[in-house]
Amino acid sequence: MSAATDKARFFLEQSVPELKEYERKNLFSQDEIKSIVKKRSDFEHKLNARGTKPVDFVRYVEYEMNLESLRKKRVKRMGIRSAGHSGQRRIFFILDRATRKFHGDTNLWIQYIEYARKQKAHKKLSIIFTDALRFHPTNAELWIYAAKAVLDDHADMSQARSYMQRGLRFCKSTRALWIQYAKLELIYIAKLVARQRILGLGETSQQARPAEEAGPDDLDADMLTLPQITAEDINPTGDDDEEADQAVQNLNNTPALSGAIPLAIFDAAMKNFNGDDLFGLEFYNMATEFQEVPCVSKILDHVVETMQTHKPTSFRTRICFIKLPTAGVSVTSPEFPRALGSSLGRLKESQPLSSDLAQEVVNWLQPLTEQEDLDPALKTVLVSTTRNAQRVTQSA
Repeated sequence: MSAATDKARFFLEQSVPELKEYERKNLFSQDEIKSIVKKRSDFEHKLNARGTKPVDFVRYVEYEMNLESLRKKRVKRMGIRSAGHSGQRRIFFILDRATRKFHGDTNLWIQYIEYARKQKAHKKLSIIFTDALRFHPTNAELWIYAAKAVLDDHADMSQARSYMQRGLRFCKSTRALWIQYAKLELIYIAKLVARQRILGLGETSQQARPAEEAGPDDLDADMLTLPQITAEDINPTGDDDEEADQAVQNLNNTPALSGAIPLAIFDAAMKNFNGDDLFGLEFYNMATEFQEVPCVSKILDHVVETMQTHKPTSFRTRICFIKLPTAGVSVTSPEFPRALGSSLGRLKESQPLSSDLAQEVVNWLQPLTEQEDLDPALKTVLVSTTRNAQRVTQSA
């Protein structure tokens, strides 16, 4: 008997107690159990033979997932209190074998991680992330995925930062990793701001700490140095409600809400990329997505100021400078006409437009003209300005 057949039989024998329990509790008929054995035998022989592919593991996992779903439905319908064997362990085992055999296939790792997240197997998930990142340390998207997962599932910003900082050690030249790191911090700030509003603690302070307090950004170090945040900053405690409220109010002046951490990330990245204006534009566009975060205006001011220092004549620097007055201002708010007037004034100072700058102007203004409830007079101005910019791009 071949080694592949021996392995297949060994793995099949592990499921005998499970199948006997299914028969004893009448979860599956004898014919159904024979069918299960036949399918598993086919999969195991294929997996243990030469020439197996990742898709073979995927099909096996899909079959077991469907079988487990059917088992759960029958347990619920039949009112069985003690469910006994669960297919979760078997599915984990198959996925573990798949990632060990094809550790270079990131799709298998993602499927493994997604299943663990769905099953809320938190300890298992931590082990899977560790193994996946050990095999793929230069995969920036995997570091980003890991950081987002721990923040979304556990609200663990400390672990999310750890993933991002470790990722930067291996993927320092990947702009997307720096951008997503700062975005993760802004998401966290947005959640803290929302928490304050729910608690009725009023508007958060927009005073950002001086850049010096962001800490050094020595890119030769293993980890990016960020401002210190204590547990008390994030989860304030007190002897009474008044003291607790005051503690949460004090959070406004910590790096967690002042925007010092995203600023430190931006400064370190700009140093790493030698003042790259493309990175500056991408960072600016990302930050504008967080209009409700009070410190974003400070961050955008700093981004534009830094870009003007490094690349003052770049069309990317100029479009950020032009858009700055309208950043975070809704088109339906009373402040928008004045903000738009300031932006258009800066645009006028940039004449004549280069084709690149004109295209950026079109990209900026065209979505605004399609906004609902836009004042007709403002729409006329926006449409006219957009057409003028389009003529420049067409004549180039």
